[in-house]
Amino acid sequence: MKLASSRIIDASAAAQFIQEWMERYISTSGLEGWVVGVSGGIDSAVTSTLAARTGRPTTVLRMPIHQASDQDQRGADHIAWLASGFDNVSVLNVDLTPSFDGLSEALAQASGGPFGGLSLANARARLRMTTLYAVAAERRALVAGTGNKVEDFGVGFYTKYGDGGVDLSPIADLLKNEVYAVGRVLGVGEAILNAAPTDGLWGDDRTDEDQLGATYDELEWAMEQTASGRSAADFESGTRPAVVMGIYLRHHRANRHKMDPIPVCSLPAGLFTTS
Repeated sequence: MKLASSRIIDASAAAQFIQEWMERYISTSGLEGWVVGVSGGIDSAVTSTLAARTGRPTTVLRMPIHQASDQDQRGADHIAWLASGFDNVSVLNVDLTPSFDGLSEALAQASGGPFGGLSLANARARLRMTTLYAVAAERRALVAGTGNKVEDFGVGFYTKYGDGGVDLSPIADLLKNEVYAVGRVLGVGEAILNAAPTDGLWGDDRTDEDQLGATYDELEWAMEQTASGRSAADFESGTRPAVVMGIYLRHHRANRHKMDPIPVCSLPAGLFTTS
């Protein structure tokens, strides 16, 4: 049994719709263009291409941090393809490795020992977010996010205030398989289309599936099942559907804090008096 979402998208129409949505949004924003970080993955490739297609000034950033050479090369090749095809695209290469190493060393010295793991993996994403917003402020631009639907609203597979820190999310209503479909109609290169998805935060070859424990097709299926009111208990224990539902729900619960609005402590009126 193949677990996958039942949604079927018109990829060409979806690409046009998102592009026009972006054009309308920036026209009312008072700003001039876009800033997009390009990683060598499908999500940033699609987002950066859609941004370029709006005709607005689009700055694409390559921000390696001890990056695997194949990931970095895919990003560089995509950026070169964009720059050759769109006059409104400009390129910045910002090597964040020294900044990351300095932060790592300072944290290790302050804590009196090794400092690493997920905290430093997320620090990579937050350094990139800081860089994107620095460039956006200089160029009167909006930071276009690269998160898709299952990552942003399903399993919360992103870094809070890292790749989750954006001004707008053009592809966040697309499932991962739909991002690939849109990428194909936009002409994204085969190297990116065929690469295993990875967040690139660990400096090794681990994939998203390695970290999540399920494929995007499976997680999208589980997201669909959950939306229809089903749970892991609705599937035979020990079967792949039950296992995938468990994986999806575990990630979803653990990462709700990323997806919900920031809690605000509202003080009762009785604590205040008027002068």
